[in-house]
Amino acid sequence: MVEFLLNTVKPHFNFWVYVILMMIGLWSLIAKNNLIKKMMGLAIFQSAIILFYVSLGVKDGATIPVLDYHGEHADHNAAAKDEPAMTLPTSSAGNPADAYANPVPHVLMLTAIVVGVATLGVALALCEMIFKEFDTLEEDELLRKIKALHDDA
Repeated sequence: MVEFLLNTVKPHFNFWVYVILMMIGLWSLIAKNNLIKKMMGLAIFQSAIILFYVSLGVKDGATIPVLDYHGEHADHNAAAKDEPAMTLPTSSAGNPADAYANPVPHVLMLTAIVVGVATLGVALALCEMIFKEFDTLEEDELLRKIKALHDDA
């Protein structure tokens, strides 16, 4: 058991946290009858997936290209001081691409956050309308009231 913890859980602790968060969100979607609780579970599930993807885009010791070309180490600073131009940073393996973090997962997750907030807002507005119409947000009571309305028609 200790070997499992040291070899599997400890090196990938963040992934275990994301899986636990995803399972909490999934459990909330399946087990809860209240629509607000279901939406909160969906938001937790979505947050876990966003954290997972952002953590995949992280590299130890990597930088972003914008800092190299527009930051304090830019080429124009070197040219003004009659120094040689800056060379591309390289990783320990000598590959310049390994010295940079990939920004695409972070940008995509920023878009996912915006879409998730908009979706959650629309779902909460729908819950408000459902509550005004049926005076409940419990799934089983809603189904019973909708069936009663359908049988009367």
